[in-house]
Parts: sequence; C-alpha cells; structure tokens
Amino acid sequence: MPPWASGALVHSVPTHTSRPIKVLWVPNTLPRLPFGRVLLRWEPAPEAGWDVTARLGLATTDVHLATWPAAGDDWPRLVHPTLREVTRLCSALTVATAALELANRLANS
Repeated sequence: MPPWASGALVHSVPTHTSRPIKVLWVPNTLPRLPFGRVLLRWEPAPEAGWDVTARLGLATTDVHLATWPAAGDDWPRLVHPTLREVTRLCSALTVATAALELANRLANS
C-alpha cells in the first residue's frame, strides 16, 4: 500500500472469486467511512503472508469488521465471501430504510 493511504475502499465485489475485488486507494485524511462501505488494509505479516483487516462504515461510526492474520498471497479469495455478504446486507438495509422512510412520509400526508 502507498504510505499516504489508510487502506483501500472496496468499490465492488464480483460474484465469482476468480475475479478481482475492485478497490480505490483512500488517503489518510478520510474522516470516516460512508455507510455500507468497507475499507481494507493489508501489510506484510511478521512471519509470512499478509495481515489483512477490514473496517465497515455504519450510520454514525465505522467498526472493525474482520481480521485475517498471516493470510497467504491469495488473501483476496479468502476475504471475498465476507465482503460480498456484508456489502449485500448493507445494500438491503439501505433499500429497507428508504422504503420505511417513504411509508412514514405517505402515512403523514
């Protein structure tokens, strides 16, 4: 990772694990993650492989999502299922929230 980056923001997670996870480098100055976005950070593990961490943006804060210590060079395949599930869950929550807000507006009018 570049020294100026705090990690890589997951842009999209493909359906198939053989496809690359698309990311965008995020500068160290990012105030906080947007809702439903995942930030990946990886660095060489002390012994071998990569220490990979993921943070998830929630409505008011961001939280530690997962850690994969000493993951091999194929770590994107390892983290893929978690990233896919979490991004889909956040998408579903966004749709449900919008539907609830619309229902409340219609009920009040």
